[in-house]
Amino acid sequence: MPILAKEPDIFPEDLLGDDAASNPWWFLYTRSRAEKKLTRELRDQKIAHYAPVIPHRTKSPAGRVRTSYIPLFVHYVFLCGDEEARHRAVCTGQVLRATPILDCEELVEDLRQIQSLIAQEVPLSVEARIQPGQRVRVRGGSFNGYEGTVVQRTQETHLIVEVRFMNQGVSVKLDDCQMELI
Repeated sequence: MPILAKEPDIFPEDLLGDDAASNPWWFLYTRSRAEKKLTRELRDQKIAHYAPVIPHRTKSPAGRVRTSYIPLFVHYVFLCGDEEARHRAVCTGQVLRATPILDCEELVEDLRQIQSLIAQEVPLSVEARIQPGQRVRVRGGSFNGYEGTVVQRTQETHLIVEVRFMNQGVSVKLDDCQMELI
């Protein structure tokens, strides 16, 4: 029995159709636990978006199985629209950052595959692509342009920026979305 009924995670339902890649797309980075609230507001404003959700089953202390629907990509909503749609989304107060997507065809194809996997009701989990030992460059925020080596993966990624001639370094906690492989 679901705690709350599943809400639509895509608007309009045919968003990922044949001409989806011809429109501009944006990554919307949301406030903590605000993905569903943002999608409700976008749906009310008739702004095209996709924020895939998956079922999450837990057992209550009494042994009952409870199902809730959680975002597949925590903090992220994919918006399809022009600059005005992006502006209206940011004005909801739920968006911390809006980043344009450069390769819309690749994104739409990936989103179609994700939507297909969710429809098959197979267990899904997000896998980080950046692993310890890999060299990365920070691509946004106050550390933009810094390079270093990922040293640890837990809930956060630790990036070490080393001072080569001293054999020492400093570490900072960053999200995968802030880094790119070099």
